[in-house]
Amino acid sequence: MYRLRRFGIKLGLDTIHRILEGLGNPQNTFRCIHVAGTNGKGSIASALSTILTKAGYRTGLFTSPHLVRFNERICIDNQQITDQGVVAAYDSINAVDSGDREPTFFEFSTAMALYEFGKRNVDWAVVETGMGGRLDATNIVRPEMCVITNISLEHKEYLGDSIAAIAGEKAGIIKPGIPVVSGVRQKTALSVIEQLAHEKEAALSLLGRDFRVRRNHRKHSFNYYGLDNVWRDMQTGLSGDFQVENAAMVLATCEWLIRQGAAIPKEAVDAGLRENRWPGRLEHVSERPLIILDGAHNLMAARHLKKYVAKELADRHITLVVGILDDKPYRRILKDLATHAGRIIVTRPRIDRALKPEILYSEAVQMGANVEAMPDVAGAVKKAVETAAPQDAVVIAGSLYVVGEAKEFLDSPEGRRLLK
Repeated sequence: MYRLRRFGIKLGLDTIHRILEGLGNPQNTFRCIHVAGTNGKGSIASALSTILTKAGYRTGLFTSPHLVRFNERICIDNQQITDQGVVAAYDSINAVDSGDREPTFFEFSTAMALYEFGKRNVDWAVVETGMGGRLDATNIVRPEMCVITNISLEHKEYLGDSIAAIAGEKAGIIKPGIPVVSGVRQKTALSVIEQLAHEKEAALSLLGRDFRVRRNHRKHSFNYYGLDNVWRDMQTGLSGDFQVENAAMVLATCEWLIRQGAAIPKEAVDAGLRENRWPGRLEHVSERPLIILDGAHNLMAARHLKKYVAKELADRHITLVVGILDDKPYRRILKDLATHAGRIIVTRPRIDRALKPEILYSEAVQMGANVEAMPDVAGAVKKAVETAAPQDAVVIAGSLYVVGEAKEFLDSPEGRRLLK
């Protein structure tokens, strides 16, 4: 499958439509929640999947990218697809005529997920878009609910070079008469989403207008003031203040599902939100030294991490291990990530779109940072951990590909020995 990446990114629905038609349209056999946006898609999707599973539904979850293994992308009841399941799904999709061109990697992955969900008779599937929404391969589904998390400038060569243009692409998942929950705040993005929702007669529930949250900092919890309910002392299993807003969108979506007749008891909502885990997003993998993995792969995510580090790690010496892809605003991301770091180790994940460490090194030097370069992620992580004091923190960020390779190393025999 990885050889399909040479075809790059091709937005459009013709190929995925033809593949799924050849499979008997499995996407029409289950109910679906479709999640788009710039940041928070995976956190929200995984929380919804966990809640629905807790409520007794067989639930599929499709996300991207994976960190270590492809299997992470396709889960049922929060269990990754088996290797045998991957092979069987691949063989089934590969046997179908895809039309005028070979499918891209993402189109193939999407078809595999929807095929597996149909084969396993899921009740619900939570499907995260890959890029955009309107022409994203996942937009072949016909959901019961749509969620648009937030909007910022990303993938401008594919989605447009303005907030309004990108909002239009993300809002392309809105379907006639299907409710939408959103955390979008920018006026330009909101006006686009509101107009599309109005045109399609889709009820739009907005964070801050139709539902809101209030944090209880002492209790590490929050109160949710929702569409139909007030739920107090709620907790999310994910770190970071921004996860409270993600949780609010999850809860508003649950309220809509309940309105539509889904049997989701409050106990399932509580347990699912509290027990939700989403690897590689403010994930703590060691305490001495403290090691935190966070993708922080775009500007908004980098600023969230900067805020978290300033608040939670102010009393620690921080080593930043960072690698960034060449299609990102790397100077601004690096500046945010480096703000509170006492030392920086720049590196490069294996993907061909990664910036050379020399480029990041030069930028960090100009910022006056204490910086060194390592050619690979495993070596950078090893150096950072070996030279950190027990009370220090190592923050690994800049790309989900960096986080994935760091997890792979830390889970290896050498990495486990390092953390003993």
